[in-house]
Amino acid sequence: MNAERDLSPLTPGVVRALTDKLYEKRKVAALEIEKLVREFVAQNNTSQIKHVIQILSQEFALSQHPHSRKGGLIGLAACSIALGKDSGLYLKELIEPVLTCFNDADSRLRYYACEALYNIVKVARGSVLPHFNVLFDGLSKLAADPDPNVKSGSELLDRLLKDIVTESNQFDLVGFIPLLRERIYSNNQYARQFIISWILVLESVPDINLLDYLPEILDGLFQILGDNSKEIRKMCEVALGEFLKEIKKNPSSVKFAEMANILVIHCQAADDLIQLTAMCWMREFIQLAGRVMLPYSSGILTAVLPCLSYDDRKKNIKEVANVCNQSLMKLVIPEDDEMDEGKPSMTIPAEPTSEESLSKPEAVTTGESQLELDVTALNQPLSFPCSCERIQVTLNLDGIVQVLDYHLSDTSIGMMTRIAVLKWLYHLYIKTPRKMFRHTDSLFPILLRTLSDESDEVILKDLELLAEIASSPAGQTEEGHGPSDGSDVRPGPVELHVPARAGQLSSSSTKGLECSPSTPTMNSYFYKFMINLLKHFSSERKLLEARGAFIIRQLCLLLNAENIFHSMADILLREEDLKFASTMVHTLNTILLTSSELFQLRNQLKDLKTPESRNLFCCLYRSWCHNPVTTVSLCFLTQNYKHAYDLIQKFGDLEVTVDFLTEVDKLVQLIECPIFTYLRLQLLDVKNNPYLIKALYGLLMLLPQSSAFQLLSHRLQCVPNPELMQTTDNTKPSTSFRRTAASNIDYTELLQHFEKVQNKHLEARHQRAGRAEQLDRRVVL
Repeated sequence: MNAERDLSPLTPGVVRALTDKLYEKRKVAALEIEKLVREFVAQNNTSQIKHVIQILSQEFALSQHPHSRKGGLIGLAACSIALGKDSGLYLKELIEPVLTCFNDADSRLRYYACEALYNIVKVARGSVLPHFNVLFDGLSKLAADPDPNVKSGSELLDRLLKDIVTESNQFDLVGFIPLLRERIYSNNQYARQFIISWILVLESVPDINLLDYLPEILDGLFQILGDNSKEIRKMCEVALGEFLKEIKKNPSSVKFAEMANILVIHCQAADDLIQLTAMCWMREFIQLAGRVMLPYSSGILTAVLPCLSYDDRKKNIKEVANVCNQSLMKLVIPEDDEMDEGKPSMTIPAEPTSEESLSKPEAVTTGESQLELDVTALNQPLSFPCSCERIQVTLNLDGIVQVLDYHLSDTSIGMMTRIAVLKWLYHLYIKTPRKMFRHTDSLFPILLRTLSDESDEVILKDLELLAEIASSPAGQTEEGHGPSDGSDVRPGPVELHVPARAGQLSSSSTKGLECSPSTPTMNSYFYKFMINLLKHFSSERKLLEARGAFIIRQLCLLLNAENIFHSMADILLREEDLKFASTMVHTLNTILLTSSELFQLRNQLKDLKTPESRNLFCCLYRSWCHNPVTTVSLCFLTQNYKHAYDLIQKFGDLEVTVDFLTEVDKLVQLIECPIFTYLRLQLLDVKNNPYLIKALYGLLMLLPQSSAFQLLSHRLQCVPNPELMQTTDNTKPSTSFRRTAASNIDYTELLQHFEKVQNKHLEARHQRAGRAEQLDRRVVL
C-alpha cells in the first residue's frame, strides 16, 4: 500500500502505523482512530464515520498485505469502541470485513479477527442480534479451527454471544433454525460441540420455544449422539433429555407425527446408545400421543420387533422395545375394523383421558427402574394429558401385515420376535377380523410353515392364531368351503357336527362377536386348514413324527375335537399316498386313545348312543381302514367286539410284516392301559362279550412268542369260567343299550370297505417293491 496515498481523514502517520508489523505500533494507530471517531460522533458527522469505516475495511482489512489486514481489524474494533451505543448503526459495515478474515490462511490473522469481533460485539450487545446468523456461521467455523489460540478466542466470543442471547427477548428463532438445521450435520467434533452448546443455551431461555422446531433438528441430534467423543455424547444426551422433559410437560403442543419416522430410523441404529435413546423416545411418544402414532405402526414394528430377540448384552433396549410393542398393540381397537381406506376415517379421541396416567410420564430415564415402572404402567389406560381434541387416524393394516409377514418369513429372526409377530397377528384377528381376513390367503402358507419351528412356544402361538382363523365368524363365506382352491374342493359332502351344548355358540347370530378359539364355530377356512395341515405333514414327515401328536392335541384344545377328527378322516379317505394315510391314521388313533384332551370324544365314541356319535364312528372307520390294527383298536374303543373279531379273521389274508406285528404289539400294550379299563372289566361278563374274548384270542394267535404274547396270554388266563367261552352262531345278541344304539350301522358294508382299502394297500406295496427291485438291478448293472 502506498503510504503517501490520500486516505483522509486518516493521517499518513496513522496509515503507516496501521500497516506496521509490530502490534504495539498498530495499537497506537488504533487509539488515534478511536480518538478521531469520537470527535466525529460528537459532531454527529455520520458521513465521515462511514468514510473511516470504509477505508479501514476496503483499504486495510480486505487488503492483500497481511499487516494491513491486521491494522484494519484493530482499526475497526477501535471504531466500534468509539461509537459506543451508536455502533449498532454501522454493524453491517463493521462485521462483514471481520468475518471475511475468519477464512484467512494465517492463524494469527484469524485470531486478531476474532479479537476484533469480540470488541465489536461487546460494545453493540443486543444490537448484534439481527446479524446473529452470520456471526453464528463464522463462529461455527472457528470452533473447528486447528489453532488452539484461535479456538480459545472463538470460545470467548461464543460465551459473550450466548450471554447476549440469554438476556435478550428479541432473538429471531425462526430465521436461525434453517442455519442450525444445516450446521447440525457437521462431522467435526468441535463443530458438533459448538452446536450442542448453543442448543442447550436456547433451551434454557424461557422466551425461546425451541420445542416447536424440534422436528427440524432431531435427526441431527441423534447423529451427534453417535460421536466418538464421550463428552459430546454426554452433552447430546443432556440436550435430548431436556427436550423429552419439555415434551412430557407440554404434549399437546408437540409435533409427534413429524418426528415419528425420525425415531423409527434411529431405533434401528447400530450404535447402542442411539438405539436405546431413540427407543425410549418412541416409548414416550406412543404413551403420550396414543393413536396419533398409529399411522406409523409399520415403521415402528420394523424397528421394534428385531429388538425383542436381543440377548442380555442389550437387555435395556430389549425391555424398552417390549414396552413399545405392547403399548402400540393396545392402540388397535375394534373400531379400526369399521374404517375403510379410501373412505373418510372415523373421528375418535386421540386417547381416553385418565387421571392415573396424567402423572405417569414425569421422569424418564434409561435405567432399569424406570423400565419396570413403564411395564407396570402398561396396565393403565394411555393418555394424552393436555389434549382432549378429536383427531382422525387410519390403521394402515396392509403395511403392518407386510412387516409382520416379513419378520415371520425371516428364518434368521429370533424366537421372541416370532412370538411377538404371532401375538400381533392374533391381536389383529381379534380386533379387526373383517379386514384381516383379506390377508388370510397370503398369510396361510407362512403360518403353516411356522409349524415346523424349533420352538414349542412359537408353535403354540401359531396354533392359537390358526385356530382363531378357522373359528372366527368373520371368516365365514357363502360358499361354506373356504377360499377357492382347486386342491381344496371336496368330492362329496361331509357334515361337520357342532355339538349344541350350553354356553357354546353355534348359530349365525355369533357373527361379528369376538369368539375365543375354543368356541366350536367353524368357518370357511377350517376345512382348508385341515387339508393344508395334512399336506404339510405329508411333505414334512419328520415334523409329523416329532411334533404331529403335539400339534393335533393342541388343536383339539383350541378347536372342536370332533370336527378335527371328522374332517381329517374325510380328507384321508381320499388320500392318494396310501403309506402316508396309514401313518397319519396311526398317529390320529394314538392321539384318540391316549390323549387326556380327547377324554370327552372317547366317551362319546365308547357308547355310540347318539346318531352323531355313530356318524363320527363310520367316518373314522372308513379312514382307519388304511391301517388294519388301528381299525381293530377303534372297534375296541366303540365296543364293536363282533366286528373287531370279523376284522381279525380277515388279517389272515393280509401281508403280515414286521411293522404290522409291531402295531399289534402296541395295541396289546394299550389294552393294558387305563383307557381300556372298561374293556378288561367286560372280560368278567363272558356270556355277553364272547366276541371280545375271541377277538383277543385272535390277536394272541397273530403274535409271535414275545413279551406282548405273554402279556395278553396272561390276561386271557384270568378270564373266569373258560368253558363259557363256547358259543354258536345262534347265540342271542345282548340286550344292552349299547348294542341297540349301534344296531343301525351296516357292519357288512364296513367290512367290505376294509377289504377294498387293504387290497389297495397290497397293490401299492407290490408296486413299491417292484420299483425298488428295478432300482437295485440298475445299481448292479
